[in-house]
Amino acid sequence: MERISLGDYVTAPTEGVISTTVYGGLETFELSDFLARWTGLHREALIALGKKQRIHPSAFIHPTAIVGDDVIIGPEVKVHEFTTVRKGSVLCAGAQIGFNCEVTATFVGEGAVLGHRIGINRTILGTRIHLSASVTVAAINMTADMRRPDREVIMRTTDGLYRSGTTQFGALIGDDTQTGNNISIGPGVAVGRRCQITSGVCLAIRTVPQDCTITAPHAMDADIRHRRRIFAP
Repeated sequence: MERISLGDYVTAPTEGVISTTVYGGLETFELSDFLARWTGLHREALIALGKKQRIHPSAFIHPTAIVGDDVIIGPEVKVHEFTTVRKGSVLCAGAQIGFNCEVTATFVGEGAVLGHRIGINRTILGTRIHLSASVTVAAINMTADMRRPDREVIMRTTDGLYRSGTTQFGALIGDDTQTGNNISIGPGVAVGRRCQITSGVCLAIRTVPQDCTITAPHAMDADIRHRRRIFAP
């Protein structure tokens, strides 16, 4: 089975106290190993930081935003109106989370920008990525009872199948990747560094090499016809 090393996709945090926790060694993990240990690793980070350092004093959190008790927020982070950040998420230095977003169990790299109406779950985002409006990252496969996911997330790679070892994994999105709007990603996607994902793309259960552009064929093949003019009698 092909290995997916986080260090080939994302850069570990280097600013603030988050870099002194287990997240400072993010690049050393293999994806499935990190996913299996993520809950415990996050607990270790919370203990290391303590309540006083969990949210950096320079972070801006809008009064209408909701932030969970186990969320870690670095320096100069911005969380805007009507956004929810919860369930063990990490927002590294300089990250910006826009209007009306939902960020759940997600690592957001330094300088990353999430536009408005972003819904993202069980995902690892690299540094300086930019997600535009209405991007959704799903973390579970369709199943008989969506409240109890029971199908492991498996990805297609150039060398075969990759087993994530978990029923909940959205995406691994590399440093400096950009997206358009109205995009659906996951479950089970790994996108390399410096990629561009154009508007309207649906992408799941596969890996994408670095420096690629991903387009939606239907957006390129739009059918445009002149309307027939109807004259009143």
